[in-house]
Amino acid sequence: MTILLNEKQQLFADYYIETLNATQSAIKAGYSEKTAYSQGQRLLKHVEIKDYIEGIMEKKDSERIASQDEILEILTKIIRGEETEELYTMSGDKINKKPKISDRLKAIELLGKRYNLFDKDNIDTIPRVVIVNDIPRENKVFESQ
Repeated sequence: MTILLNEKQQLFADYYIETLNATQSAIKAGYSEKTAYSQGQRLLKHVEIKDYIEGIMEKKDSERIASQDEILEILTKIIRGEETEELYTMSGDKINKKPKISDRLKAIELLGKRYNLFDKDNIDTIPRVVIVNDIPRENKVFESQ
């Protein structure tokens, strides 16, 4: 879907993506300083501008932020010892070091939390016996003879 914006709207949206400040973005895009605040707020509500900004932000986020699958894959590689860390010796030689046991355990903990493996409800325990005395008592009054 192609979003059509005029030149000022495009400039406003691009500046807004950089600064997240509607008033300053409106001024930089060429709107009057006197009306920049109200113009900025109005432009942010404009459907095409809103869609354009959201599209650019989603694209930037997907490029910069690791996806859920990516995180799970890296944690799994750490657990299996497949992910290595590059280290350099004093002489400048490069070595690839496998993760320490503590790093593997932390990765296991994080993955376990993700899949609720350590949740109290998932741990098999001996069931507790609870005795409930819900038998009603009869109130009898003994008469003396």
